[in-house]
Amino acid sequence: MLQVSNWVRILVGLILIAGIAIALPNALPSNVRDRLPSWMPHNTASLGLDLQGGSYVLLEVQLDQVTKDQLDSMVSDIRRALRKQHIGFEFQRPEGAVGVKLKNAEQFASALDVIKGLNPLMTSATLMGTRQYDVSQPGDNTIILKMTEPYKKQLQKDVVSRSIEVVRKRIDELGTKEPSIEQQGGDRIVVQVPGLSDPKHLLTILQTTAKMTFQMVDENADLEAAINQHRIPPNDELLQVESTRDGLKPPPVLVEKRVLIAGDRLKDAGWANDQNSGRVAVTFRFDAVGAREFADITRENVHKRFAIVLDKKVLTYPQIQEPILQGSGQITGDFTVQTANDLAVLLRAGALPAPLKPIDQRTVGPELGKDSIESGKIATVAGLALVALFMVLRYGLFGLFADVAMAVNLVLLMAAMTLFGATLTLPGIAGIVLTLGMAVDANVLIFERMREEAHNGRGMLGAIDQGEQRAIATIIDANMTHLIAALILFELGSGPVRGFAVTLGVGIITSFFTSVMVTRLIIIGWLNVAKPKKLII
Repeated sequence: MLQVSNWVRILVGLILIAGIAIALPNALPSNVRDRLPSWMPHNTASLGLDLQGGSYVLLEVQLDQVTKDQLDSMVSDIRRALRKQHIGFEFQRPEGAVGVKLKNAEQFASALDVIKGLNPLMTSATLMGTRQYDVSQPGDNTIILKMTEPYKKQLQKDVVSRSIEVVRKRIDELGTKEPSIEQQGGDRIVVQVPGLSDPKHLLTILQTTAKMTFQMVDENADLEAAINQHRIPPNDELLQVESTRDGLKPPPVLVEKRVLIAGDRLKDAGWANDQNSGRVAVTFRFDAVGAREFADITRENVHKRFAIVLDKKVLTYPQIQEPILQGSGQITGDFTVQTANDLAVLLRAGALPAPLKPIDQRTVGPELGKDSIESGKIATVAGLALVALFMVLRYGLFGLFADVAMAVNLVLLMAAMTLFGATLTLPGIAGIVLTLGMAVDANVLIFERMREEAHNGRGMLGAIDQGEQRAIATIIDANMTHLIAALILFELGSGPVRGFAVTLGVGIITSFFTSVMVTRLIIIGWLNVAKPKKLII
């Protein structure tokens, strides 16, 4: 029978009131929204890159460099372990592998045991029991280590995942709103930042590896010989010093290779004005372990210089005047406020596990966004008007009821996107227009069923009731298939495809609610007020 319990009426009413309140700010200009009472919603749906304008960057993770770094790390471990056992050797570097040739054949077995001990098992649950390196013995007192394919694939997967996380942290630190950061293929990252009009600055932030280390300056070595004759001590490296703002290039510095503290011990970073010099400085603070290590290092090396190195370039190399026990310090250099803030952002977000190579970069201007918004508004209004006109011409008063439900559906759809923080894109607007057409689909099924029941001789109330009851199963099936398609698009798609899938999926849910519940309540209200004698549909 055509009855709806009071609690259902109250629930539907509350949903409609909440939907109108949440969606209302989207229809108001910013100066009006600012004057709304504090207890009212103020948020609006976020505009995507194609509507608001901004920066688009496609980055490729340099996985070959990751593999090379891993092999270099294994070389260092082998060198340290074999020297500790007083085993003579020399390295060979075949493509994608590490070779160790023993000078004394009698030490081969001992060296093999040492190297096997440096070859750990994989920690991944799916690859448990698999070694990281294949160890072979081709003869001639030589041991070859080659990275296993499962380890290489797992390493590359982890590196891309960590790179995405670091990129996300860096962009969040810039204070941008609603960035889109997604993996594309096996080794690429798509970054879309609405509202950011300087892709070069974004690219500078994202490309910097930001691997910071604290190393001692070798003040006893012959710097002139290292620069002019390339006579660099085996335990040192010659590093360039960061250039000044006026273009002057300071001479390089000999720095010990041994890393005293790595940048991953940094807990926080920022910028401030140095009280002594008045220049801009970058401040940093270590975690508990890093603070202890920093205190020990500065205590043991008073009056010596230590270098703060970022991506193999010396930022500064001050002299330690006294032990630094509080675990914090500052980097004074030729910084501007912008460069100091950028460096602080990089340090807070952490180092990239691999270099990023830009493949594509674009800037979307706000003019294109405005045109798209206006075109989207016209398309939405035109679609709504044409569908509404068709429903009235086809079903008369019942078509008008469906039109009211369709308008409510649009309100609820915008409220849902605003509430969940979904980003509205141009394909998303297309999804809204499509949803408006689909919103009356359920009403068409119900109204046609009502006609059939009336033609079969049922009375007015029976035709209305049975028409709804018999159409509901078909409506559920149709909406479920559409919802499954939207979920597949969202899961497998990216960027604009996901924007379309979000609006389509949310629209399916809201259209089902309005087409079935809201239209039913409107019809019941009409029957109670007008008390018609005959069903005209």
